Amino acid sequence: MKKGVYLLPNLLTSASLFGGFYSIVAALDGKYEIAAIAILISAVLDCLDGRIARLTGTTSRFGMEYDSLADLVAFGLAPGFLIFVWAVRPFGRYGWLAAFLYVVCGALRLARYNVEAPSVGSKRFNGLPIPAAAAFIAATVLLFHYIGQGQIPKHIAIPVIVYCLAFLMISNVKFHSFKELNFTKRMPFILLVGAVFLLILIAAEPQVMLFILTFGYVVSGPVMWIVGKRKKEVSYVHDDDEVVAKKTK
Repeated sequence: MKKGVYLLPNLLTSASLFGGFYSIVAALDGKYEIAAIAILISAVLDCLDGRIARLTGTTSRFGMEYDSLADLVAFGLAPGFLIFVWAVRPFGRYGWLAAFLYVVCGALRLARYNVEAPSVGSKRFNGLPIPAAAAFIAATVLLFHYIGQGQIPKHIAIPVIVYCLAFLMISNVKFHSFKELNFTKRMPFILLVGAVFLLILIAAEPQVMLFILTFGYVVSGPVMWIVGKRKKEVSYVHDDDEVVAKKTK
């Protein structure tokens, strides 16, 4: 701290924190769509601050701790408050308990990540990242506004989704981190075509595509976990068959 702090990445972290705070203010005023957009902007800024810090060699312990505190507000408290005032308040005690469980599991997820970061491989996240959970909540709000149901009816599916997101954040299910992507290196041409096509789809139907992308990422962890477990079971069965065949010979 006596040597000072790096300005650029910490300014981006501050902007992400501001997005989370503004989301809470907008949700208080009943502007749920704006609150959701603010969370998504915070998620973009959160991705940028880490990558810029690594590219410019400006990573620091202070930046990591500040980033975690900002994430707790922008992706823990802000979406938890948004989903409460928007959808789960009619459930009474179970509604605010679901929102609180999301916030506390997000805090536990961040604390565990800070402890495990030096030892866990960068290609996988242990548990659902809290920005992804927040982005899914924001995308869900935007989708309901898009289809004309800004104030959704009382439906048990919403608190169930919140409980599932909370569980995934503190679980040991692995999620892809995409940290190995390097935009400064040459990539296959087909990858550029796919990226352009994806951007066109997002520009055409942003609410629908954002929901599909965030939902796809949330379910990718459990799906890959189930596929991996099935492969292990098949491998064990195959190994057992080989042992039996050798004994019979």
